Amino acid sequence: MRSEVIAGLRAGGLDPGVVESVVATALAEDLGPAGLDVTTAATIDPGQVGTAELVARADGVVAGLALAAVVFDAVPPIGTDVEVRLHRTDGERVPAGTVLATFTGPVRILLTGERTVLNLISRLSGVATHTRAWADALHGSKATVLDTRKTTPGLRLLEKYAVRVGGGGNKRMGLYDVAMVKDNHKLAAGGVGAAYRRCQESFPDVAVEVEVTTLAEAVEAVDAGATFLLCDNMSPELLRAVVAEVGDRAELEATGGLTLANAARYAATGVDHLSVGALTHSSPIMDIALDLRPADRADAAGRVGSVG
Repeated sequence: MRSEVIAGLRAGGLDPGVVESVVATALAEDLGPAGLDVTTAATIDPGQVGTAELVARADGVVAGLALAAVVFDAVPPIGTDVEVRLHRTDGERVPAGTVLATFTGPVRILLTGERTVLNLISRLSGVATHTRAWADALHGSKATVLDTRKTTPGLRLLEKYAVRVGGGGNKRMGLYDVAMVKDNHKLAAGGVGAAYRRCQESFPDVAVEVEVTTLAEAVEAVDAGATFLLCDNMSPELLRAVVAEVGDRAELEATGGLTLANAARYAATGVDHLSVGALTHSSPIMDIALDLRPADRADAAGRVGSVG
């Protein structure tokens, strides 16, 4: 992987090794055991060189543009150079028709990597676009929108990156970095306070969030020492009461039943965060295409390999 792409991925909080693994898996799905694109191998001369444009077919927020370089670098035969010029930066709003990037190199490489490039960038741009809609809905309030662990298996790192690009935040990356005391934990441990204390005693360096569904549970959790509460399926009225009662002692996150239509109403309660699983499990892709163009057309100036 080229050095400028590695630097860009790291600057965006992405592990280049994980990204390479995702790309390798995606290409293997497409190319099969023989590593072959039969249509392209049959129709395109090995020495043919061309330029392709990555074009937004819909308005949206772009994310993951530098992944194109990772894909083309991994298309066999590995080591074949494709020049990547990025004309937009991750996080930018773009109108339909915008040329996002241009790629120049062997046409076989461009066509073989086309679907993998589009699958990844369209998916991440869709997540970023959806997240930006939520961030816009919360504008003017103190609340931020957070994602959840409801991600596509294997794509969590990338999808959570797209949430950040879209103006949202990441709550926890997995089961290892934040303890989340939920109903089943409370039941098995003997109550809210007991479950919280056991997490604290077992993993004193790990943050603990406690799920609560009533005002009484919220008070019990905070009295036990909890400083981060997940307020599950509460009405705005109940949430407002929880904010009034314990909001000065704990960070509060609302979840369950949240939509863009009621986002502002929930944010107005004074809650700190709204967590929305739909950011990653239900975002539609952004329509993006890869179009070959005549070789003699002048190329626009661009930037190579930056993630944003």
